[in-house]
Amino acid sequence: MNQKMIFDLVGMGSALLVLCLVTVVFVVIISQVFKNRRAKIATAAEIAQNEAYRNLAEEAITVQRKTAEDQQKITRDISEMKERINSIEKMLREVQ
Repeated sequence: MNQKMIFDLVGMGSALLVLCLVTVVFVVIISQVFKNRRAKIATAAEIAQNEAYRNLAEEAITVQRKTAEDQQKITRDISEMKERINSIEKMLREVQ
């Protein structure tokens, strides 16, 4: 083999090596872009889910407060009814 042929083979090998390296870099960049997009989508979904849970928790707290207020009202009403029943019983005893 003469020197020109060796030089040509080295040149083709170098070109092939550069082409392979460029391809690998291109594939890595594309895969990272897709991973980045997937992470952004997952993050957005997680944020939406957290917001939904936060809203649900706020609704639950509101309902619990209303329930507690209603229970207090019912307790007051029952206390009033007890007092009235006691006064009616007292009146009935006096009438007998």
